[in-house]
Amino acid sequence: MKELSIKIDTINDVKIFVNTVSRFEYDVDIISGRYAIDAKSIMGLFSIDLSKAVTMRVHSDDCDDLLAEIKQFTV
Repeated sequence: MKELSIKIDTINDVKIFVNTVSRFEYDVDIISGRYAIDAKSIMGLFSIDLSKAVTMRVHSDDCDDLLAEIKQFTV
């Protein structure tokens, strides 16, 4: 499992992020405070406060390809 902080600023960024993460088969969660949501859910992402950085948790140790593709969102 790997964790990193990400920041998603715009509605278009949410769409890009979800489409990118959805292409990978392993589970990815977004942690915001006490809430954990599925990172592949556009509605889930809109239900949390995206004005600050959140934690992305990837449930795989072999996820370098995903991390390279979402580099623009890392903080």
